[in-house]
Amino acid sequence: MEWGSARFDGRLRVSGRPTSANGASSLHLMWEVPTDEELVEASVTLMVPALPRVPRLYFWALQVSFSGGVGAHLGLQWGADLPRRDRHVNWGGYGASGTELLGGASKLPSSFANPNTRDFDWEPGQRYRLRISRAAEGWAGWVDDTMIRCLDAPGETVRSPMVWSEVFADCDHPAVSACWSQLEILTRSGQRVPINSAIAAYQSRQDGGCDNTSSETDGNAFVQTTNSARTTPAGATLRVD
Repeated sequence: MEWGSARFDGRLRVSGRPTSANGASSLHLMWEVPTDEELVEASVTLMVPALPRVPRLYFWALQVSFSGGVGAHLGLQWGADLPRRDRHVNWGGYGASGTELLGGASKLPSSFANPNTRDFDWEPGQRYRLRISRAAEGWAGWVDDTMIRCLDAPGETVRSPMVWSEVFADCDHPAVSACWSQLEILTRSGQRVPINSAIAAYQSRQDGGCDNTSSETDGNAFVQTTNSARTTPAGATLRVD
């Protein structure tokens, strides 16, 4: 995936399906962490103002890498198991070889028996606190006070936190936004550090992404939106109050 601000000739991709290998268009906000201390936790508040209007998968997640060399993502999903069920939470990751990380059992059911994707009746317009932290059984993913499960991932610290939207809808399907606020990391010494800036990144047209996705700020929140004029170029830094 290309994170730079390279220019491409030809028409913009603003309609039809993304042509990426997995059929999605993704946009990322990579946190600017203002400390050199080791990190043991990352958390963020996610709010999706309105549900998508098309039967395609939408995934909004907090992602970290672990010091053991693998990474994982925690977030809310819409459309993962239509028409049986539309809303889920996902906590999973991949090892260095690309295989899915194993983990403990979740107390939440899953409409299609997926160990990573569990049934979770989140509501549009409501704020949910996503948190990734170390527990006795492994790396835990939390949504508010609900622990989804623990992943078996090596390492005692986290790094490279970011949030992203992965959207399997057509580029011209109705716009959907995700609002991210109260970005925070916890250092090994116990210091909680707010994150007030992030670098915008988009899946490039060359890699199959849509040209009409955009990230911007609204007060104290970072907002990612599909089917919207791109007001923030790739590589630009966004800051919140």
